[in-house]
Amino acid sequence: MKKGSSKRDLRNWRRRGFRSETVLVKMLQKNGYEAVRIPVSNPSLTPLPDIIARRGEHVYAFEVKNVEYYAYFPKRQIEKLFQFLDKLIPVPKECKHAVLAAHMGKKWICKELRWEMWENGKLPDKERILKRDKGNFKLDVRNGNSMRAS
Repeated sequence: MKKGSSKRDLRNWRRRGFRSETVLVKMLQKNGYEAVRIPVSNPSLTPLPDIIARRGEHVYAFEVKNVEYYAYFPKRQIEKLFQFLDKLIPVPKECKHAVLAAHMGKKWICKELRWEMWENGKLPDKERILKRDKGNFKLDVRNGNSMRAS
């Protein structure tokens, strides 16, 4: 949001994010995932993702942005995904997935982050997804495969 934005602009900006989160939840559910949106995730200091999804034993924590051309995910938001998965999800690390999702019009780009980055203290100050990027995390609708890094 730009400095000096009106309350109306702020409300519209938040609605865009809400709509993107809702669309992603529905896409996940349509493809066999249990998925829910966490309504108070972003501004809080609590380590909660925007969306939590599960399919089989795999658990996914999503941070979602609705943007036109590029999305920036600050280090603090990325850390919250890993903290949530690490502290609150009692499954092996191989079954926990931190995913950044950028909704760019009709296009979705999703990027799964590696645990080693967080464990070794090598998270970038911000992660960037550009509209021309190819994500490493796809939903394969044809054969029902789970969203996984390719």
